[in-house]
Amino acid sequence: MCWLRDLPGGVLNLKPVSEDFAGKRVLVLGLARSGRAVARLLRSLGAQVTVNDRKPRSETAEAEALEQEGIRVVLGGHPPDLIQPGVDLLVKNPGIPYRIPLIRRAEELGIPVVTEVEIAYLLTDAPLIGITGSNGKTTTTSMVGRMLDRGNLPVHVAGNIGTALSEIAPQLKAEEWLVSELSSFQLKGTRSFRPRIGALLNVVPAHLDYHGSMEDYVGSKKKLFANQEPGDIAVLNRDSAECRAVAAELDVDVWWFSRRESVARGLMFEEGWVTARLPEHRDPIRILREDEVRLPGVHRENALAAAAIALAAGCPVEAIREELATFQGVEHRLEFVETVDGVCYFNDSKATNAKAAISAMESFTEPIILIAGGLDRGVDFRELTPVFRDRLKGIVAIGQTADTLLARGEEAKVPYRELASDIAEAVERAHRLATAGDVVLLSPACASWDMYTSFEERGSIFKQAVHRLK
Repeated sequence: MCWLRDLPGGVLNLKPVSEDFAGKRVLVLGLARSGRAVARLLRSLGAQVTVNDRKPRSETAEAEALEQEGIRVVLGGHPPDLIQPGVDLLVKNPGIPYRIPLIRRAEELGIPVVTEVEIAYLLTDAPLIGITGSNGKTTTTSMVGRMLDRGNLPVHVAGNIGTALSEIAPQLKAEEWLVSELSSFQLKGTRSFRPRIGALLNVVPAHLDYHGSMEDYVGSKKKLFANQEPGDIAVLNRDSAECRAVAAELDVDVWWFSRRESVARGLMFEEGWVTARLPEHRDPIRILREDEVRLPGVHRENALAAAAIALAAGCPVEAIREELATFQGVEHRLEFVETVDGVCYFNDSKATNAKAAISAMESFTEPIILIAGGLDRGVDFRELTPVFRDRLKGIVAIGQTADTLLARGEEAKVPYRELASDIAEAVERAHRLATAGDVVLLSPACASWDMYTSFEERGSIFKQAVHRLK
């Protein structure tokens, strides 16, 4: 039997040494960056590794290099005979749904199905900071890494934010922090993963086409805290009812962050200041004035979260203060692009759900020309109607959801409502509608895959179109 199944209920409660992978038969499903990284790592530890991807060999440049390293590569589909008795472990790309036959067969045979995050955790001595949530993960993760680095704490940032965890985790030492942005997809495939500090930023309906239900989505997020022990820390959003419900289930130290109310332990805005309250300190710690925080709008909530995480990790207050005052944000996340003819253009292409778009719109007091639309996941966007009514001067809709968004704009009596064929045309139409003092905001409320390969591509095309206006 596989070492992953030798423990009661298939739950890992001990980290194996690297030799435990020697001779194990492992199937790695998906050849994205994390798949290639974990395949190479497991092969270096003596595992018999097969990697499989549905893409043909002509679209898989890494195949030959992996084969030269002793890794079997199967491309062009998912042959059912890849899963059979004797396979010890399946490591899946986080985005591959559990409903595909190979994964269902593995589960029927009792073969553990995990994501690369689990393997990286098992093979590192570094304490982990795991950050998840429906919105704001990348901004918060980036800030935490910069705060710890500014505070001279040894730190590495990986996960969804560039470097795969298994590329870096095994080389780290026990005194080096590993800060990781984690999606629900990644967390769903974990068993023993234990961050010393776990942060849940918010929870809104998202990825339900993958998870099948809100219960499964929230349950996947909650796995971040499943193996925490006394002395570990959970950082949670006090302003979120879902986060408060999660806190009630935890048996670890909870640190809060809040834009709206005072907290006994954590970070908040209080009397115009970013303020920390800790039980061991009699007086609150005023870090800097709220109007000195460089990040705009909703991202100030991410700034509070990052400050709470960094403080929990032992970062000096001065380093937190300096980063809050200088950090300007992450590309494609409420990113200022340019001012053209007195109109400010902002790229929020990462806003792939309605909640994120609402937060972006609520970050401005100026009249907004909104560019929105994208992949149709069956959402009716009715929650957008009130903010459309209050904030929008115009909407330019694109993609599969264009008609639905224009209908919401009509309900909200948005003065200008136009349809565009793509981002470039949408920028031109928004430019014609806007006057000096307005904001043109790309905040799509949808994924990009109906028209563009990623939100990054969509945002980059938006920025290019804006620069052409000038």
